[in-house]
Amino acid sequence: MSDHSLVTVEVNRREACVELTFDGTLDGRTYREVRDAVVKAAIDEPHVLVLDVTNLQAPLPSAWSAFTSARWLVVRWPHVPMGLVCTYASGRRTLRRNGIGRYLPIYGSSEAASAALTVDRERDVRQRARQRWPAHRSSVAAARRFVVDVLHDWGADDMIPAACVVATVLVENVLVHTDSEPDVRLESDGDKVTVAVADGSAALAEMPERAEAHGVMTDLVMVSALCAAWGNSPTADGKVVWAVLTPRSRI
Repeated sequence: MSDHSLVTVEVNRREACVELTFDGTLDGRTYREVRDAVVKAAIDEPHVLVLDVTNLQAPLPSAWSAFTSARWLVVRWPHVPMGLVCTYASGRRTLRRNGIGRYLPIYGSSEAASAALTVDRERDVRQRARQRWPAHRSSVAAARRFVVDVLHDWGADDMIPAACVVATVLVENVLVHTDSEPDVRLESDGDKVTVAVADGSAALAEMPERAEAHGVMTDLVMVSALCAAWGNSPTADGKVVWAVLTPRSRI
């Protein structure tokens, strides 16, 4: 196996379940590739995400933390139920012995994982909405109207002002820094509201260090001040920038 094919990832979709099947070696050379594959699959918000590691070898036990790292990157958003599958008992024992089971459930088959994770998803009361607009200045106002209409329908009117600010900043950033069509998602669990905007650029949204250090109110500094958490996550064709609003974010 060459250095360029140390790990392969096969993607299978069965109804609302997405399964990633890993084959190869998980080590320092492939750690990020494996982690990012999980994150990118989760960002697409499948009903559940099953990760089959039966044929994945890790010479160093610490390499398995690629999966817990991926879980932490998406635990704030999009919080998709996910679990590991290893079809042989010794492999499952290795995962548990290295603490992976504290963060991700471990199953003996894809069927068992899909069934259990689906039950978890059905307990999830999150509401979701998504809309894409052209790469045009008019999309900023359209995104704000979308936020107002959706959050009003969800009974979250008190979160509308803050969510509109965040949506405006993130959509404007897409239009200014990329030639992509802004893809806006809203999500609410009844307490928190998440605003996420995807684009086709892999360049991360970042706050200038000088602005942050000196309290200069740039757009992203304002988003950071409003939100409980915000960040970037890679997608198959770019990135998504997300921000989580809580009752303390109300303005």
